[in-house]
Amino acid sequence: MRMHNADENCGIAQGALVLGDWWNVLVLREVARGHVRFDALAAEIGLSRKVLTERLGRLVAHGVLRRSLYQRRPVRYEYLLTDAGAALLPLLVAMQDWGDRWVLGDGSLTATVREGGGEHARVHALVGTGLPDGLVLPGTHGADLPLVSPDAAATVLFTYPGTRVEWDEEIPGADGGTPEHRLFRDAWPDFRKAEVDVRGVSTQPVHEQQEFARTEDIPYGLHSDAAHRLAAALRLPTFRAAGRLHHKRLILVVDAERVVRHVLFPVDDIPHAVAESLRRATALARAT
Repeated sequence: MRMHNADENCGIAQGALVLGDWWNVLVLREVARGHVRFDALAAEIGLSRKVLTERLGRLVAHGVLRRSLYQRRPVRYEYLLTDAGAALLPLLVAMQDWGDRWVLGDGSLTATVREGGGEHARVHALVGTGLPDGLVLPGTHGADLPLVSPDAAATVLFTYPGTRVEWDEEIPGADGGTPEHRLFRDAWPDFRKAEVDVRGVSTQPVHEQQEFARTEDIPYGLHSDAAHRLAAALRLPTFRAAGRLHHKRLILVVDAERVVRHVLFPVDDIPHAVAESLRRATALARAT
């Protein structure tokens, strides 16, 4: 692709050259979701084998993806994000956030969602899908931990906008971070009795989460999705405020095989949602 000389030192132009077009963006979206093999990518995107081969070759050549051999006869590769590719995840999530607000939505800034809309349908479609293999996030209980406990019969994974955040304006659905954690903390003995683990996820950095967990005596792990790996992997809804993208509040109940079994979204009544997540996770744990 020929470019005007003025574009040679423009980061926007160079980034656009790598991303190329609609198909390259969708390839990166699907790799982030864990669809890393050729046939899975072709099925999810609907591309011909010839066009997909071309797009994957370009992304590898640009250093955004790398090939990893998983089968020798016949030769088969997985396509994985490089560090440069992982650095594009915040851009993908920001594109999704823009589309959710300005194309699928009415342009209003909100931390909640209307039922029947695109975000609502996308999150509820997670039921029956598995968390991508190898997805780990830094957390308060250690660096780069899996989101599902290997020792639990079920895991309640909840995302929240943040704690102790001063919003620039009043945002529907953005309040209640600390009370939500206190409810999960108080119910923690009941979760553990049922062999259910709890994990909280926000886009706040780990040091902020550690300070909060220490002062509030939070017994379960908090994970930082500041790099937006979870948001990109599950296409989770976000909103932009106070200088960063924040997760909208939702709850996933995940089984021991890392498969999402229940979704609570939107979460408007937080006490009810915490109690309901305990009920559903306990029933799931007993059924295993």
